[in-house]
Amino acid sequence: MTRYHMIIAYDGTAYYGWQVQPHHRTVQQTLEDALERLFGARPRVHASGRTDTGVHARGQSVHFDAPRTMEAADIRNALNAFLPPDVRVMKTRRVPSGFHARYDATGKEYRYFIWDGPVLPPHRRHTHHHVPRRLDVEAMEQGAAALIGRHDFTAFAAWPKKTVENPVRTIDSLRIRRHGHETTIAVRGDGFLYKMVRSLAGYLIRIGTGERRPDDVKPVLESAERTAEVPTAPGHGLVLWRVTYGTTSGIRRIPLPRASPEG
Repeated sequence: MTRYHMIIAYDGTAYYGWQVQPHHRTVQQTLEDALERLFGARPRVHASGRTDTGVHARGQSVHFDAPRTMEAADIRNALNAFLPPDVRVMKTRRVPSGFHARYDATGKEYRYFIWDGPVLPPHRRHTHHHVPRRLDVEAMEQGAAALIGRHDFTAFAAWPKKTVENPVRTIDSLRIRRHGHETTIAVRGDGFLYKMVRSLAGYLIRIGTGERRPDDVKPVLESAERTAEVPTAPGHGLVLWRVTYGTTSGIRRIPLPRASPEG
């Protein structure tokens, strides 16, 4: 067996999330179908993490074990010939057998896209959450400052009837940028709880619309309790932007094409 690492991009609109599920179309199933066509066997694909229904990825990181060795570029090209146009293998490389896309990851970056114009352009309906009033980005940035660092993020997680051993995570950066009517929330950290990024986005949007103040963030965070005070923003505005690895993982960073301001 030969282990390969791939960077996958996908438009999640037509998919019921990443993970294989009975009676639903998922990204993992679609990718494994393509691998089966290529190799005549069905390698299991392991991802850096799951994405939910409608969530997109620019830099999902995965690995699989191939039953035979091929040139990495040939695997990429063959899979892209088999895959539907809303899923693409961006990069492929051979990695050590001990590499794991999930357990070796040291960080992730997500971006959440919002359109705050009075009318949402139709071509953005699957990629931007529409808030039909101008957001106060400065207030959102002030609120975001309280979220940076290492905290218990229970108040910003959404796990019905579930618990997690350690809800403490570290946010290294949380940036909010405006480009015309497009506002982007970019968050980078060592890992995220279930629906944590969408919950952060949902609360920051409340600040941006004036429903909440920037100094409301700290008491919500310190409460360590999830309530209706924190809404979960819709999945279609979220993009898994990149996954990072340390030097001990045995791979170097795989650069992606530079994104345009349109995202």
